[in-house]
Amino acid sequence: MRVAIAGAGAVGRSIAGELLENGHEVLLIDKNPNSISVERVPLAEWLLADACEITSLDEAALQRCHVVIAATGDDKVNLVVSLLAKTEYGVPRVVARVNNPKNEWLYNESWGVDVAVSTPRLMSALVEEAVSVGDLVRLMRFSQGNANLVELTLAADTALVGTRVGDVAWPVDTALVTIIRAGRVLVPGGSDTLEAGDELLFVAAQEREEELETLLAG
Repeated sequence: MRVAIAGAGAVGRSIAGELLENGHEVLLIDKNPNSISVERVPLAEWLLADACEITSLDEAALQRCHVVIAATGDDKVNLVVSLLAKTEYGVPRVVARVNNPKNEWLYNESWGVDVAVSTPRLMSALVEEAVSVGDLVRLMRFSQGNANLVELTLAADTALVGTRVGDVAWPVDTALVTIIRAGRVLVPGGSDTLEAGDELLFVAAQEREEELETLLAG
């Protein structure tokens, strides 16, 4: 898989390193000469250019990329890169970094964003996830289909404890994708029984979150 990363700062370089270790091709793009540190990620391709310029993206051959990651520290730049990647080059998957949570509402399909990653929101969600039982916690938003990755730790007093997954009338546009139980990751089947303390991860339409939380609260 070929991945282009706009922004070669600490975040962009870290992402590049992980992707390279997993066997992917990576191109790092940055307009700041001080950010071009080939020795830090020697296996990556590097391009000194403005990722908001069509000529730069032509040089980067963005049409050959399977994924574009807009990882700069500027939300305006990340949105422009996302929009160009999706509309001008038809990149199948665009992931964008949200720096200011107040701008998160802009990161949607209108700007070409498939997945928006907000570090402040993710960190606060992980704190909530660690201390909350019985409350639905939003971990990540997927722009496609207006869906979110949400988590809930099943309380001991909910009526769903002891119920088989296949017997639960889950809301429409909602999918239980994983159960984390005693340190194990389980792929839920219809015959699996819900237990107190289960961490349930769902992909759910945003408008179904309240209905899902009510159901899980019993």
